[in-house]
Amino acid sequence: MSYGVAKKGSPIAGTIAWIVALLMFFPIAWMVLASFKTEVQAVQSPPLIIFHPTLINYRDIFAEANYLQFAWNSIAISVGATLLSLIIGVPAAFSMAFYPTHRTRGLLLWMLSTKMLPAVGVLVPIYLLCRDAGLLDSKTALIIINMLSNLPIAIWMLYTFFRDLPKDIIEASRIDGANLRQVLVHVLLPLVMPGIASTGLLGIILCWNEAFWSLNLTAHSAAPLTAFIASFSAPQGLFWAKLSAASVLAIAPILIFGWISQKQLVSGLTFGAVK
Repeated sequence: MSYGVAKKGSPIAGTIAWIVALLMFFPIAWMVLASFKTEVQAVQSPPLIIFHPTLINYRDIFAEANYLQFAWNSIAISVGATLLSLIIGVPAAFSMAFYPTHRTRGLLLWMLSTKMLPAVGVLVPIYLLCRDAGLLDSKTALIIINMLSNLPIAIWMLYTFFRDLPKDIIEASRIDGANLRQVLVHVLLPLVMPGIASTGLLGIILCWNEAFWSLNLTAHSAAPLTAFIASFSAPQGLFWAKLSAASVLAIAPILIFGWISQKQLVSGLTFGAVK
């Protein structure tokens, strides 16, 4: 009986999934269409569905801005911040999972609570610190800030992955003569590598999409692609077609990266879910 209900309900679930997917990707599809329109066509009402596409917006963008420099800044900041968060987060999560104290739970909750703080609330002190340290408009400042912003999420995710491992594995390894570093590097890390990979992938995506600190702490040299998009928002008005083209160029690398790594991301997020 339950099997028949499940089979009968599956088309409904599939239909709902398709509707949700279409609603999520419709803005992206509409932005791509707008990027191939002229400025007049982009704001025309009712909107044009059938039109003659043009590459003039992309040509103007490459003529006005150094896209490759913005893209390189985004790659360097995202990868650098994610690697730092993993270097700090892996040993922290390991110690919390295998050697917890009465303060571990409170510390985890406190770290998670820092994500509830509005970034604008600490803008002034962080801006002054970066100014006094000579880090304004530098990739170093954004790497450090993004690392600190995503470190709570990284530790929480890694903590759940380490917690799912049997604790007897450490005792067995120590009996065989392995020290603590060898246990972590040669025994535990290979077991949680799917979780580490998914944490790293999520960290790169979060860093790539971060805009607040990029707009407030950079001007030109270290500006990532989020600042690249904002640079096409003219004070006298928005040029929707050109802005759509800039947005497509900014999100295209991370969309391709996410599509390629989706299997690793899903397998890592579901690591340990089925026993």
